Amino acid sequence: MTIREQIEKMEQEALSPYACHSTDSKGRDIPEAQCDIRPVFQRDRDRILHSKSFRRLKNKTQVFLTPKGDHYRTRMSHTLEVSQNARTIAKALRLNEDLTEAIALGHDLGHTPFGHAGETILNRIYSGGFKHNEQSVRIVEKLEKDGEGLNLTWEVRDGIKNHQTGTIPHTLEGKIVRLSDKIAYVNSDIDDAIRAQILCEEDIPRELRRTLGWDTRSRLDHLIHDIIINSMGQNEILQSKETEEAFRDLRLFMFEHVYKNPVAKGEEVKAKAMLEQLYGHYMEHIELLPDWLLEMLDAGEDQGRIVCDYIAGMTDQYAITKFNEFFLPKAWQEGGY
Repeated sequence: MTIREQIEKMEQEALSPYACHSTDSKGRDIPEAQCDIRPVFQRDRDRILHSKSFRRLKNKTQVFLTPKGDHYRTRMSHTLEVSQNARTIAKALRLNEDLTEAIALGHDLGHTPFGHAGETILNRIYSGGFKHNEQSVRIVEKLEKDGEGLNLTWEVRDGIKNHQTGTIPHTLEGKIVRLSDKIAYVNSDIDDAIRAQILCEEDIPRELRRTLGWDTRSRLDHLIHDIIINSMGQNEILQSKETEEAFRDLRLFMFEHVYKNPVAKGEEVKAKAMLEQLYGHYMEHIELLPDWLLEMLDAGEDQGRIVCDYIAGMTDQYAITKFNEFFLPKAWQEGGY
């Protein structure tokens, strides 16, 4: 019996009957030999962690565009916080931690430079539309490894695709990530907004703080405990009605006071204009794209889609660098004699 088979046997014995066991996976689009050590979801987790798309998250905006300060969240630190929250819940409910972590680490791979501002402008200017969750799936299926993709299992891709509001994952592990994403970004965005001095803890309505907690630490503790307590022994991931309503109202408060705040979002107009000009430039000069993307174009992919792929993969700083290269005049260098 291989190490992988021993681990799969341990899953069968230890996990909840509602967990998604590694041996029950619907598999990969391209069949491949099993690893002798790692079950399929652990293998997916490792593939995501070692991908270039994951590494680029460290230089992509979460809420505050290219912030000056070492402690503001980036898209990567957000992703790690989602993973930590999700694994805590999955472990307590005896669900599959490897599947949960793989979904969490991959859920935001498709985010653009400059956060949702970049997503908004690409969705507006590209006729086929752009959504970061769908782009995350496109990355792991087609774009990573210069067009080869990561060949992840169906369950991981399902959780990545359906992690945002308005969609529902098919596994409990995916549903945990979906909630953990909201828990992570609301609480970390409060912390960053306080750091940026556009919000203070006392600005949050008192009734919401009374229900959810008086600071970030107590809110995280309450929200995670509430999910575990209400989901224990259930074939669903649940919040209590009081917590669900208070958390919804807290998110609405954040949209009104932070996500639409002119101080926090004042530079977004410039970021959108920059990405729009980059999109137009690459559409006119498609030859500037990497060869592997041009090969996808030759194979029948839509040109606007390919340009979106390239721009969405940029970090904030790389987008600024390419904009400067294409649109800002360079200083004349005196020639030698």
